[in-house]
Amino acid sequence: MMGRHGMVWRYGTGLVLAWGVAVGLAQRPESVIQKQEAALQKKDKDKSGYDRSARATVLHEAIVYVTADNDAQHIALVTPGHEVVVVERNGPWIRVFANTDIADRTDENNDPAFSDQDNVTPASGWIHDKGVVSPTTAGGDAILFGAAANLEYEASQPHAPKDAATQAHLLYRRVADYFPESPLAAEAAWRSADVRWQLEKRDISSLPSAKEQEAYLRPQIYEGDMKRLMKQYPGTKYAALAAFDLLDNKLCGDWQGLPKCPEMEATMYEKYAKQFPDGPRSAEALYNAAYRQGVLAGMYLVDDEKKRSDEAVARAKALADELRAEYPKSDFTARAASIAFLVQQDIPIEGNGRD
Repeated sequence: MMGRHGMVWRYGTGLVLAWGVAVGLAQRPESVIQKQEAALQKKDKDKSGYDRSARATVLHEAIVYVTADNDAQHIALVTPGHEVVVVERNGPWIRVFANTDIADRTDENNDPAFSDQDNVTPASGWIHDKGVVSPTTAGGDAILFGAAANLEYEASQPHAPKDAATQAHLLYRRVADYFPESPLAAEAAWRSADVRWQLEKRDISSLPSAKEQEAYLRPQIYEGDMKRLMKQYPGTKYAALAAFDLLDNKLCGDWQGLPKCPEMEATMYEKYAKQFPDGPRSAEALYNAAYRQGVLAGMYLVDDEKKRSDEAVARAKALADELRAEYPKSDFTARAASIAFLVQQDIPIEGNGRD
């Protein structure tokens, strides 16, 4: 899978600790804490239908056998990231309910077009006790995160293994699910959501409706994972990254040479930058706004609206100055300066700029 802008890259690997949760628990009486923990454990079990401690996933393809015998009939296959529930152990074998995550629902009102559960079949049987990671595995958070990162990298390469990106998405998700207190949990939740987002974005962009001007005329990218991440990790850079991705569903497919779309999108990107001034993609948002103001300057000139064109030029310059002040080392600052320079000389930044 190709990542953002044609390559795989990440906006840092800073770790986020849930200090607010720890402080909140410390301020409550022990009896209250115990009651709440018991209620949460019961809720988790009711939601999945299985005891959380029995849940596990695999890092490799695991054949499910009818009995604990290599010559026994194969009844299912568990691929990396999909879940099993461990029932019992017998030497080098584990009896499991396999692919139990097929029953999970992410959002009843917004089912994703790209599904975690494609091509999996629930089954009961035996698998080899190899490459199995559960919430009780020592260092399991780093193991799952590393496996997911390796798969994501493989998915970015030419001739990528089939389903590598989907498996990366699922393994990242298990990090956050199994190890919610891990310093890797927030980033894993973000990467899981972003991999799914990029896959759906790519698929939707190939549809004829992707060229429609209005966003509502094309299928929407599933927002459930991103919104859940923003709710679970508010105030983090991962929440800011999720909010930036969500803007994709509001962008026009094709401006069709009309100012309506760049006007709306410029305002949207400026609003984002104000809401997340320290976000990893805030400089990019301001550049996107400056670019659209530059485009508008040319559109207004074509329509003989000199006053509105001058206003767009001034706004593009102001945004470039803001980038220079707030993000002096960003590539987007230099790119915005170039846009401002061109439009101040009435040179269009789209189309033919020859005199």
